[in-house]
Amino acid sequence: MTNVFVIGLGLIGGSFALDIKSVYEDVEVYGIDTDEEHLSQALDLGLIDKKAQPKDLEKADTVIVAVPVSTSMKLLPGILDVVRDDTVVFDVGSTKSLICEVVADHPKRRNFLAAHPIAGTEFSGPSAALKGLYKNKVNIICEVEKTAFKLQEKVLKLFTDIGMRIRYMDPASHDRHIAYVSHLSHISSFMLGKTVIEKEKNERDIFDMAGSGFESTVRLAKSSPAMWAPIFEQNKANVIETLEEYIANLQQFKELMQKGDFNAIYNEMENTNRIKEILKGMNVTAS
Repeated sequence: MTNVFVIGLGLIGGSFALDIKSVYEDVEVYGIDTDEEHLSQALDLGLIDKKAQPKDLEKADTVIVAVPVSTSMKLLPGILDVVRDDTVVFDVGSTKSLICEVVADHPKRRNFLAAHPIAGTEFSGPSAALKGLYKNKVNIICEVEKTAFKLQEKVLKLFTDIGMRIRYMDPASHDRHIAYVSHLSHISSFMLGKTVIEKEKNERDIFDMAGSGFESTVRLAKSSPAMWAPIFEQNKANVIETLEEYIANLQQFKELMQKGDFNAIYNEMENTNRIKEILKGMNVTAS
């Protein structure tokens, strides 16, 4: 029997639990969460087989750390202290540089794999977990060479078995790129939602007039602040750089509007339309 421990039983951790249980018969999934209600829900929903405590990690074969990135940084050294030499520990955080730094000098660094599955929804908690969430999704792996080869094989097989595609990247490049394609998207969504809420004091007007375009654009504003605020903090420099570029583009668009240069606006939008080709055939999900 293989013992898999999932720390953090929200959308990401819960979905890993579901997928692992669906592809492996000889596995027992243990859940660890500071929220007792989440633990009970996860057990009732069949995400996990048993509740567990951090002290139980000594019997783990695989440990999935699916908590906010700021919490991962605090927990990972202690997790590595407890696990056996043949246990693999991986995190699923949306930033990688600081995570990799915090375990860089740990005696069991070889037991750790830094991962970022590009998958998710705007929902949170155990009830948000989805079977098949990771099928055909990209999983970014950082510093794979620092993980023991046998443990690499073990965890990469797990990723492949649940249908993920693997991409390798250094932590700094990961954090820079993800600021553009994920973190900026969330900020834009939150701020659009904020702008509309502040402008439209009568909320019925928002719901009566909102179409699918508005709904899809603010979808990410329903994401958990408890997860995203630490992400922005850890990736602060990259996020600020992307915001400066985004604000500059918004300012340019505003100036074209003020000038009445709608030919230029048309050209801007037409040039941007090529994103349809870039995204063609891709299943892009925010995380």
